[in-house]
Amino acid sequence: MLQIRKGTERGIADHGWLNSHHTFSFGHYHDPMHTGFGPLLVINEDRVKAAQGFGTHGHSDMEIISYVLDGALEHKDSMGTGSVLHYGDVQRMSAGTGVRHSEFNHSKTEPVHFLQIWIQPNVKGIPPSYEEKHFTTAEKQGQLRLIASSDGRENSVLIHQDASIYAAIPNDGQTLQHTLATDRTAYVHLIRGQLTVNGTVLEGGDALKVTAENLVTLTDAKDAEVLLFDLPY
Repeated sequence: MLQIRKGTERGIADHGWLNSHHTFSFGHYHDPMHTGFGPLLVINEDRVKAAQGFGTHGHSDMEIISYVLDGALEHKDSMGTGSVLHYGDVQRMSAGTGVRHSEFNHSKTEPVHFLQIWIQPNVKGIPPSYEEKHFTTAEKQGQLRLIASSDGRENSVLIHQDASIYAAIPNDGQTLQHTLATDRTAYVHLIRGQLTVNGTVLEGGDALKVTAENLVTLTDAKDAEVLLFDLPY
């Protein structure tokens, strides 16, 4: 079964310094039809103006993943971690028993554009932890590159959930396939460009829920970049 989530129908929060598109219910945006997909709870596409950002705030028992698309994202947290992330960088923060952090646009002149993803962990009360890794364009070009997993395999960041996240930059006209094991679902989020997934045409910002299917097939790519989430039911 396939269910499309149009990017143009996402929730929007425009705070001046922040423009955010919410794939799932978040903050003041609530849509009972879109409250998450399995343990995948949040995909926010955020654009933050120069020298602006999210002040220090807290989280607990959540896997928080940032995927930077453009610009420079500055991170600081109560674990003593500080870094500036750029395109290709993937950051994972396991909030566990509790962590406080801030996220700011490091640039004083240019905006920053990134995805913030929340995944509900399958364990609670663990010590908070942080990890970041860089994935080159070449690693994602023409293939599904594992960027997050439950065991950190293939040099992916480790998340505390039975889930895998793949990133790809398909070559135009290329076909990519991902096999789903029994009792698994997929969520395909098209970051930009055009792509057909299992016969469904997606535009940038669109997503597709894939259930009761054995195979996810990506075809007819045009200037596309995509995330594929392999998730438990």
